[in-house]
Amino acid sequence: MDTNRHIPDTNRISVLTATVLLAFALIRLLPDAVYTIAFQAFIWVIRFDVDLRLVVIVLASGLTATGVDWLLKSHPMMEGKSTLEHWLVPMLTALVLGMPLYLLPDGALWWVGFGFGGVLLVLVFWAEYVVVSPGDTNYPAAMLVLTVVSFSLYLILAIALRYADIRLFMLLPALFLATLFASSRALYLRLGGEWKIAWAMGIALVGIQLAAGLHYWDLSPVRYGIFLLAPLYALTNLAAALLDGVPLRRALVEPLVMAFFVLGAGVFIG
Repeated sequence: MDTNRHIPDTNRISVLTATVLLAFALIRLLPDAVYTIAFQAFIWVIRFDVDLRLVVIVLASGLTATGVDWLLKSHPMMEGKSTLEHWLVPMLTALVLGMPLYLLPDGALWWVGFGFGGVLLVLVFWAEYVVVSPGDTNYPAAMLVLTVVSFSLYLILAIALRYADIRLFMLLPALFLATLFASSRALYLRLGGEWKIAWAMGIALVGIQLAAGLHYWDLSPVRYGIFLLAPLYALTNLAAALLDGVPLRRALVEPLVMAFFVLGAGVFIG
């Protein structure tokens, strides 16, 4: 594979990051009042409670997708290609970053989260730009960033769903889609741009069976999320190794070792 190195336009990344962070800063300036929108449909009155700060977070997430499209259009290998596959990780990153900034009180901790969010956004934008070209010399580092962020977002979602204590029939579709996204994206990056949806769906099916089995156990939200993350990470890495032609015995080593440490962390941390 020919190697190359493409560096994103720093001006575009700066403008994009600053715009998203400006939206996050706007959260602190908006009133914390909740507005009720109601309308009548036949004999029913439908009401919605709208928090403007949450609306800003959702809009910032959509703005991130638009900004990533604008950023990637400057890549020499993106001419005439769709940028859709590169939207989701930045969108979810902005959404997940926005929620703590919405919940945290004013003070030093909020500013720490604000600064960390800016650094993470820059890393994600840079990584999405780099992975456009599998032959880029920075591809391994960019792949690592996006993989870690994808699995972290999955963990946060699993913890949040457990904390919300939603019904199993609503939990499983959400976790299926999250597992499908995380595993398919990781396989795509590990295999240099090949989608393996069938493998990802198999991993997702195993994941929701484990989620259903653990649903009625007396587990804390953190422990529940970690116990789901460990097999997801292990199966994804095993599938990537097998698809890359690694013999089964060798392919099993890294996933089993990592699963052991992640499950151990769940036992002691959760």
